[in-house]
Amino acid sequence: MKIVPFDERNWKMDHPTGQIAFHHMLRGTDGTPENFMYILGRQDRDFFMPRHRHNFDQIRLPLRGTMNHGGGTVVGEGEVAYIPEGLPYGPQDDPCEPYAPGERLQLVLQFGGASGIGFMSIEQRRQAWKDLEKTGKFVGPYYHRNDGTSAWGLNAIWEHVFGDRIKYPRPRYKSIIIADPKVSNWLPIRGAAGVDRKFLGTFSERGVTVEMIRIAAGAEWRSEDRDALRLIVVLSGDGSVDGTKVTRLSALQLDAGETLSLYATTEMELFSIALPPVQLPTVPSAEYDLEELPGEPVPA
Repeated sequence: MKIVPFDERNWKMDHPTGQIAFHHMLRGTDGTPENFMYILGRQDRDFFMPRHRHNFDQIRLPLRGTMNHGGGTVVGEGEVAYIPEGLPYGPQDDPCEPYAPGERLQLVLQFGGASGIGFMSIEQRRQAWKDLEKTGKFVGPYYHRNDGTSAWGLNAIWEHVFGDRIKYPRPRYKSIIIADPKVSNWLPIRGAAGVDRKFLGTFSERGVTVEMIRIAAGAEWRSEDRDALRLIVVLSGDGSVDGTKVTRLSALQLDAGETLSLYATTEMELFSIALPPVQLPTVPSAEYDLEELPGEPVPA
């Protein structure tokens, strides 16, 4: 089990636009289909990203402010969005106002989807960025080579790291799926007095499950998942796990089979994501594209 407290000193300028700071909370294992990166994002300036897509899954929860994903799709404060691998979205256009720079906060989990393509770690990205700056330059989300050609920056980084052209799985869902926890019911967990849950959805053949847990002050939640890795973030309240204090924005990582015993000092609300192992098909899927956005040229 890993318990990572929130540390205000742990912000990194890892977003390619330089407009979002990352607070790295939890990470997976490089080179595995299940690799992931769980961050808290802080918007420091007006944010814009052109329409694009990724070859990994994402789950997003705006804690302060909304998140515009283009085409009229806005994830509201406190709502939960699932963005399937390969789904184009954007352009994203989020001015800071009416919030001050640094007030907008979002939980973002990026992880290898059911396709098995996996996820490139932030350490791999940083090293590739340094390497590629020797033969070109990054301008916003794009990479411009010294020979005059250009590419979407993350594609250039992926191909540098893995030595192969990037593949985009065709999306399993045709749009971003947004859940509004406010209209979901708290239901008691059998055998756990003072503990309730809100089920928000299960996605893809991987069976990724998203839910919220509420623990009354003085109550204890004992939980185990024999099959899935679990990532839990404290949204409010405080308590302890085996004597270790957990407070708002503390992050917990539990391997499959590990038992969590969390005692709530004050009422707690948790955001929980379960990630079962990726199961690859016997016959590899041919449902993928080799272009970022077919038919849309990269700016010179």
